Amino acid sequence: MVEIRDGKKVLVTPVSKEDLKDIKIGDIIWLDGDLMTCRDVAHRRLVEYGRELPYDIKDKAIFHAGPIVRKIEGTDDDYEMVSVGPTTSMRMEKFEYEFTKETGVRVIVGKGGMGPNTEKACKEFGAIHCVFPAGCAVVAATEVEYVAEHHWDELGMPETLWCCKVKEFGPLIVSIDTDGRNLFEEQKVIYNEKKEAAKQRIYPEVKFIK
Repeated sequence: MVEIRDGKKVLVTPVSKEDLKDIKIGDIIWLDGDLMTCRDVAHRRLVEYGRELPYDIKDKAIFHAGPIVRKIEGTDDDYEMVSVGPTTSMRMEKFEYEFTKETGVRVIVGKGGMGPNTEKACKEFGAIHCVFPAGCAVVAATEVEYVAEHHWDELGMPETLWCCKVKEFGPLIVSIDTDGRNLFEEQKVIYNEKKEAAKQRIYPEVKFIK
């Protein structure tokens, strides 16, 4: 569902397709609830090797991230998040259509833009891709309330599926919406249109450079 909280638009898992219909590229949102870290190997295991995820992410969120976690002293199997910054989402681009189709994930969070595979997935299955600001990994960790579960530990800390409960996780900038619009690609067109005029203004000032 969607809540408006102190002027913030907060998605609360489970998130439905209907919840996302009015969210558009460029919007800034926050997330409450379930967020699972999920990188290259998890995508490959599901898409290429047909292995089911050990955690249900239908109508939930994933984070393209390789976190640093720390075991909580005095516990048998409890961990806390130390740092969880986004990794480059484009690495998952070739898997994201099939991944979204198979899992029913609604919110994909990462760094940088994604391409036509993800645009198609978001449009067909009612999902969005969002960007978490780079360089804020420690801040992101403070928005993780606790690590509820962890799976595929044999992959090592960065690739383990850390299933987190988060509170007002963000800000998240919507880069692909359920219409399949892509903020990065649309902005690229605008920048290219302005580039030629900018070059013509600059050239006279640097004509001494050979």
